[in-house]
Amino acid sequence: MADEQEKTEAPSSHKLEKARQEGNVAKSPEVSGVMVMFVGLAVLFVLFPFWLEKLKGIYIYAITFPKEDITKGDVAEIIWTLVGTAGIMLLPIFLVLLVASVIGNVMQFGFLLTLKAIKPKFSKINPISGFKNVFSIKKLVDGGMITLKVLVALVVGGIILALFLHDIAGVAHFELMKQVLWWRDKSLILIGAMLGVFAFMALIDFVLKRRQYLKTLKMSKQEVKDEFIQHEGNPEIKARIRQIMRKNAMNRMMSAVPEAKVVVTNPTHYAVAIAFDPQKDSAPRVVAKGIDHLAIRIKDVARHNDIEIIENPKLARSLYKDVDLDQQIPPVFFTAVIQVLVEVERLRQLKGKKPYVWQ
Repeated sequence: MADEQEKTEAPSSHKLEKARQEGNVAKSPEVSGVMVMFVGLAVLFVLFPFWLEKLKGIYIYAITFPKEDITKGDVAEIIWTLVGTAGIMLLPIFLVLLVASVIGNVMQFGFLLTLKAIKPKFSKINPISGFKNVFSIKKLVDGGMITLKVLVALVVGGIILALFLHDIAGVAHFELMKQVLWWRDKSLILIGAMLGVFAFMALIDFVLKRRQYLKTLKMSKQEVKDEFIQHEGNPEIKARIRQIMRKNAMNRMMSAVPEAKVVVTNPTHYAVAIAFDPQKDSAPRVVAKGIDHLAIRIKDVARHNDIEIIENPKLARSLYKDVDLDQQIPPVFFTAVIQVLVEVERLRQLKGKKPYVWQ
């Protein structure tokens, strides 16, 4: 019993979908963070000339603004000008970073909109469980990742800055604009290098988060069985229903054999019963067919009802394979079937039986 309850089975698609609808998905904040950093770096590079022009405009505005007799209205104008310029500079990057954050999440678990994830759960504010969560393995791993990121950032940053040290003294003699561009380029190199390291760490973190996520959703053998019964039905009951349906279908088929005019056989392995009622049918139809033991049963019923049995192996196999139950004989078999019916009439005449009415 204990082994049955041990969660050793991979989560089913139903359980994964249920967890997803509840907002429980494999998610690494590191991936979203790297996406935001990458897009932010790209936006900084693209918008740098634009920001530079805006900053120059603010500088020119500040030094050319008349200083004499400044009123409250002038102060308000200065503030609104600065706020408006800052808004124009920062709004694009805020919007782009917001989109980047969304894309970072969509990359991990697709588009998902659910309100269940934000519903308050009072179990989460339980001080005892909260205390346990502080010292959980997950929290320790997350804390370790943060510490590792800081250490890596310091090491990578230190190495790259060390490579730039011999150039820094000469930069002081550059023009202001060249100094700004130099620092921009070196900053991009520094940030790009750290971003590459962070991307690698984010990939590792996502793999670990995914494995931990699947581990928490693992199921016991009993849970797998219960879920299968819930969604697919009890396999034993379904098998019993199929057995009953097959039996009923066979009984209906066997009850139709007495309607047949002839049974075409292999002679031992195949049997196909053919009926034809000119008042209802435009062509002969197959009312029963079977192989092996079922073929024997069809022939027994035919003999019991004084129905002629004709051996025609090729026709018997073809009709069994190509014609469904209660389906009319296709034109391709008309000639062969007519020949069989003619043979039936000949045999009936020899036995002194009443001929069939075919019109």
